[in-house]
Amino acid sequence: MAERPNVALFVALLGLTSQEYAACVQQPLRPDRNIALEMIRVTEAAAIAAARWVGRGDKNAADGAAVDAMRFVLGGISMDGIVVIGEGEKDEAPMLYNGEYIGDGQPPQVDVAVDPVDGTSLTAAGRPGALAVIALSERGTMFNPGPCVYMKKVCVGPRARGSIDINASATDNLNEVSKRLKIPVQELGVVILDRPRHDELIEEVREAGSRVLLISDGDVAGAIATAWPSSGADVLFGIGGTPEGVIAAAALQGLGGEIQGILHPRDDDERRLAETLGYDFDRVLRNDDLVASDNCYFSATAITDGDFLRGVRFHDFGATTQSLVVRSRSGTVRTIETFHRHDKLQEFSTAGF
Repeated sequence: MAERPNVALFVALLGLTSQEYAACVQQPLRPDRNIALEMIRVTEAAAIAAARWVGRGDKNAADGAAVDAMRFVLGGISMDGIVVIGEGEKDEAPMLYNGEYIGDGQPPQVDVAVDPVDGTSLTAAGRPGALAVIALSERGTMFNPGPCVYMKKVCVGPRARGSIDINASATDNLNEVSKRLKIPVQELGVVILDRPRHDELIEEVREAGSRVLLISDGDVAGAIATAWPSSGADVLFGIGGTPEGVIAAAALQGLGGEIQGILHPRDDDERRLAETLGYDFDRVLRNDDLVASDNCYFSATAITDGDFLRGVRFHDFGATTQSLVVRSRSGTVRTIETFHRHDKLQEFSTAGF
């Protein structure tokens, strides 16, 4: 039988007090860089499953297939994860629900945010810009939106970081971003969700002279585009999903961009409920409020073609995917192209492939 180590001697050799040693051994394990590749496997699985439904007009079927595939792969990952940002709450689609435990229960303990299909309508219609996405950070660091479905957002990339103010007008923000980027306002590309609630915003941006880049769905991709070279997008404005805002914050942490958000109640009942739970509708939520960790991960795999990734391709060999994985601590941003053999895909047929 192995001898127990002499803890007192060990502590003395390290030069620690007993209190410091206790704090060390009680500290939960932090996620390490190996999890990045595991996250890619998760979004690849979801994207391939959803891609079977591209252009077939059934967004719930695409979403359901992606959820099943994502849950299947997550179940085999060595982590003690809890879903903080679940999918499907707005439209009652299939979901990985808030509070669901995922992984094999082993350390590290992490918060997980998922959107198996960011752009369900895009997928159903066969349009560009649909992604399968996941974000992960240390336990207790992700903002839980509770009943707050929507938030007002503004996002920019790393070069414009520090130039935005969500409480300022769109025109003032565009002027400040223009100064920071040292390009005319007329050359700025502004991503906005194409919704009636944004009619006045769109008009203001056009009057300011900037180019409006309307998207019909998928504002996680829109937020990432502001931080992606050669995307043509410099700013994202508008009211979109709060869960998507948290996921976008995880991506922008690693990409060096910035997000600011203010919770936006859908009605008086939602406002009263949220305020009862302690939510503040005047508070500006920044990167560190949405994901309070310098060690978070983000992975996205394209379902359909987009500004920075090519969608799933099926061929005789099997399938090809393109993914983006970001780690905030190291500041690494990787794009990965993966070939998946048909016979290996069939092993996951129960997950919707």
